[in-house]
Amino acid sequence: MEIQTASIRDLGALRRLENACFDKDAWPLLDLIAVLTWPEVIRLKAVEDDKLVGFVAGDPRPSQAVAWIATIGVDPGYQRRGIGRALLRACEGQIKLSRARLTVRITNHGAISLYEQEGYRTSDIWKDYYTDGEDGLVMEKVL
Repeated sequence: MEIQTASIRDLGALRRLENACFDKDAWPLLDLIAVLTWPEVIRLKAVEDDKLVGFVAGDPRPSQAVAWIATIGVDPGYQRRGIGRALLRACEGQIKLSRARLTVRITNHGAISLYEQEGYRTSDIWKDYYTDGEDGLVMEKVL
């Protein structure tokens, strides 16, 4: 597995990954185009066997002194192999701010465990955050 910078050329593969990982929460096409082209966004992909198998985007917000991990996902067939952890660490390594935040479904215990292992702590709960009404857990890490 290799981590590389993602580009607009990855749009089709990223769209397939989003749908495989997030189903009803997958980002719409215009958001994917934005995340792959917005200059300040950190966008990294995990590639294995010439296939995009994971993606992370970091959105630095200097005015808030925080960067948001806007999305992170690993193809279900490649999960539990350290790819998500590697993507998260690589993204954090490019963040030039002192804090990172992310939001995760309150029932996604596997992801929450990973984030806690990586030093994230719960800072808030956003009620009805997801399209189906599930709450979002906001987690934060001092980098």
